[in-house]
Amino acid sequence: MSAFLNITREGHIAILTMSQPETRNALTGNTAVEEFVQACADIGKDTSIRAVILTAEGPVFSSGGNVKDMLRYQTQQLKPDVIREEYRNGIQRLPKALYNLDVPVIAAINGPAIGAGLDLTCMCDIRIASDKATFAESFVKVGIVPGDGGAWLLPRAVGASKAAEMAFTGEALTAEQALACGLVSRVVAPEQLLPEALALARKIAANPGAVLRMTKRLLREGERSSLESLLELSAGYQAIAHMTTDHHEAVNAFIAKRPPKFSA
Repeated sequence: MSAFLNITREGHIAILTMSQPETRNALTGNTAVEEFVQACADIGKDTSIRAVILTAEGPVFSSGGNVKDMLRYQTQQLKPDVIREEYRNGIQRLPKALYNLDVPVIAAINGPAIGAGLDLTCMCDIRIASDKATFAESFVKVGIVPGDGGAWLLPRAVGASKAAEMAFTGEALTAEQALACGLVSRVVAPEQLLPEALALARKIAANPGAVLRMTKRLLREGERSSLESLLELSAGYQAIAHMTTDHHEAVNAFIAKRPPKFSA
């Protein structure tokens, strides 16, 4: 089977493109998880990367789990403890890698994002959708639960009530409905999706990489920390930021009324 992720670079931006449209970019029954985990590890180590775009080839962003692959749970009569470990060592590695990546991630959603495909978008920081995109937390429709962290991710993206409605009905949202509930921040024509994502990524990548990573970490910690704990962490990060050459350059450039030149 061919590689799932096609990884390219534009300056400080890494572009991850899911490239198995023949499987509707399914996330199971292939090497998707392993490739995502490795890509996140590589990006995390590469301090020259300041922004990531995640998108897909074909008309579908991702159909989530491969339903045909789920037949083996019947034919092989797998025991529940075996299936549990498969989830722990399989798709559950994906949110741990992508959601916890320190680099800002933009999801450019070209088409339907279904089940784990929807949850994949919620692992990203910013979501931009083509007007052809749809979104469904559809696990209940095939008689399973969100096994990839969707029950934690989706409420943080759309709020508890909307997440419950989506998870209990399994019904899909249009791109405009996703915009209305805050699941995505903008909806564009299909031909404008990648240019829009790249334009936003360039604005992000124009800022100092180390500070971007610390800022994202503060946003992540803020989801589960007390205000007091976050303020303490912020003070520590700020002490580090004040001593960086990029901060010194930004201050000097501001005073001199010239564009800053940040380190590569």
